[in-house]
Amino acid sequence: MKIKKIESFNVRGESGRIYFIVKVSTNTEYYGLGEVGIKGWGSAIMSAVDHLSEILIGEDPWESEKLWQKMFRGGFFPADTVYSCAISAIDIALWDIKGKSIDKPVYKLLGGPVRDKVISYPHVQGMNIPDLLESAKKHIDAGWKFLRWHQLETEPFDKNNNATFDPLKSIQISINSFEEVRKNFGNDIQLCFDVHTRLNPTLTIEMCKELEKYKPFFIEDPTRSENPDVYKLLRKKINLPLAAGEQWGSKWPFRQVIEEDLIDYARIDLCIVGGITEALKITHWAETHYIDIVPHNPLGPVSAAACVSLCMASTNVGVQEMPTKPGSLDNKLFPKQIEWDEGYSWCPDVPGLGVDFSIEEAERCAVEPSRSGGNLYRPDGSFTNW
Repeated sequence: MKIKKIESFNVRGESGRIYFIVKVSTNTEYYGLGEVGIKGWGSAIMSAVDHLSEILIGEDPWESEKLWQKMFRGGFFPADTVYSCAISAIDIALWDIKGKSIDKPVYKLLGGPVRDKVISYPHVQGMNIPDLLESAKKHIDAGWKFLRWHQLETEPFDKNNNATFDPLKSIQISINSFEEVRKNFGNDIQLCFDVHTRLNPTLTIEMCKELEKYKPFFIEDPTRSENPDVYKLLRKKINLPLAAGEQWGSKWPFRQVIEEDLIDYARIDLCIVGGITEALKITHWAETHYIDIVPHNPLGPVSAAACVSLCMASTNVGVQEMPTKPGSLDNKLFPKQIEWDEGYSWCPDVPGLGVDFSIEEAERCAVEPSRSGGNLYRPDGSFTNW
């Protein structure tokens, strides 16, 4: 079996969501699917996928470790984040091929299931506290046992996808939101809060002091990620569990925060970090420090399946991000998706990842790669992290 073709698909589902899917075909009936983690860099990552295909055509998809090393280190210069996203999608697709070719689910290739299902959390949405509470209630009524929301913007996004973010106002809104969620839904629901790198360390530390009494499950991305050394300060000053890592494009940035026990949860993004091959190494590394993984998954069904496969086969798992209930969106594009019930997700006992992708539908709803997300500005007009 040899790799024959690698294709990229930028598509918009009926829900309006954008997906960046990579398909790796072989000279047999087997093919694999992967997903790219940064959709807004679509043009650059498509070029990287095309470039990497030159290395991979004619290779054996079962030799995924060798191929990973060639993609990441080939040409002397180590891969940057653009290339790591491309490598991630291709690597996930290779694991999908391997599972399909021997009629086994990917999680069995990773060591077999240590759990039957994976506790998951949804995205609670809302531009203000009443909207957040309404969204939270809908998710709790549907059976979710965890809730997650993020550091809110202080004004809505405009037609150009720009918004204002006032850190001090947002902090007060965040504190008030925790108070209201606990008041309305009690202490049995687990709460995950994503600062989304929007605050500097000083402001995060002050906010977390106020949040201690609400006992969040973790505080995610409490400040910018470029300098992992800052977690030494946060570790000393914050008495809450910390989660970080979604922006890191390989195992190497995780080294310090794992080895120095600076985080409690590793936010591995399988579609950015280098795919299943690299995520598995980080997961086992984290296990030696009793750090649980909480894979980052704001994407689509392929990413969800890869993340849940890893979680099903790993002992050190906290919770899995699952923006929406699997199978509830874009079923024409993805006619087969993973399973969900009462707040838990799992991959079915079928070959590969357990996800299918309609090429016919993809061609119908193809879109040009474009910038996703938006920009945030402080009240004085200065740019700040989204």
